[in-house]
Amino acid sequence: MPTLRLSVDPHHLSSEASRSSLKRAAEILRSGGTVAIPTETVYGLGANALDANAIAKIFAAKERPSWDPLIVHISDASMLHRVVASVPESAAKLIDTFWPGPLTLLMPKGDAIQDAVTACRPRVGVRMPQHPVAQALIREAGVPIAAPSANRFGRTSPTTAEHVAEDLDGRIDAILDSGETTHGLESTVIDVCENPCVIYRPGVISLEQIRAAGVDAIMHREIPGRNAAEPASLPSPGVGLRHYAPRAKLMLVDGGGEEQIEAFRAALTQAQQNGARLGLMLPDEFQPAVKAIDAIIYRWGKWSDAEELAQRLFAGLRFLDNAGASVIVCPLPASAGISVAIRDRLSKAAKTEKG
Repeated sequence: MPTLRLSVDPHHLSSEASRSSLKRAAEILRSGGTVAIPTETVYGLGANALDANAIAKIFAAKERPSWDPLIVHISDASMLHRVVASVPESAAKLIDTFWPGPLTLLMPKGDAIQDAVTACRPRVGVRMPQHPVAQALIREAGVPIAAPSANRFGRTSPTTAEHVAEDLDGRIDAILDSGETTHGLESTVIDVCENPCVIYRPGVISLEQIRAAGVDAIMHREIPGRNAAEPASLPSPGVGLRHYAPRAKLMLVDGGGEEQIEAFRAALTQAQQNGARLGLMLPDEFQPAVKAIDAIIYRWGKWSDAEELAQRLFAGLRFLDNAGASVIVCPLPASAGISVAIRDRLSKAAKTEKG
């Protein structure tokens, strides 16, 4: 089917062109269609969370397995109470501090939410996006919108409308183009029904920020060998398996300081000797390591600026894939703040199919 391209200027939502696009996208959602929508994290593939047939279209377009749950996006408190059965005390604290924003809360599922949204689990992931276009669209549609990332299952998440089209053109009804996303990484996902709360997917909001909001929380730890077989269902989006992956083989270089730069240089030399068409996720400070190396280079940004690295991560992996790299070499930032999420995405992207 042809995919409709619609544009909205986030700085001029009241313009005639923006209003027309929002109205058309909302009509598609209310009628059971699928629309790729911009959020402050990545582009999501949206459908009416209350419509089982619409939800099925998300899974079909993405080729997403039914055991991987979706996140429901809402516009206000009244919509929240249509989606969940109750709001735990810890959730109320996090909502007051971080919503609207890139934080998804796993809460008791309300009766109106389709079982397919939650992979038949009793908890539903909900967030209130901060992006003005996402907010305006949900209000215009008048329904909660289920929206995983708008890419083929397991592939690199999209941060522009062009990335969405690469994976889903002809497979969905419309793409709502509002330029590049702000953060470039998916939301943090936390189960607020546990004590302490459990962060299943690190994201833009860090563990330290959540604790500073007065909520006791810990990080989920993967169980070794759990990915050897398909699960009945996952407790959260983004848990385990091979996610966020480019087509090229991804080689990660850990460490710190000059030792990491030297290890990066050694990895490049080895890959080149093996005949690989090299692609580099190259921070500014790693520039000296690439002398005499024939490679496709993506200028990743300042190594000291974790937010810039996060915002440009998926765009860089897609750029190197599209440029023909067979091996992508990428350094890993130190595990702190938003860099925890960067490491999570890169580690999952580098996993083998069997985990």
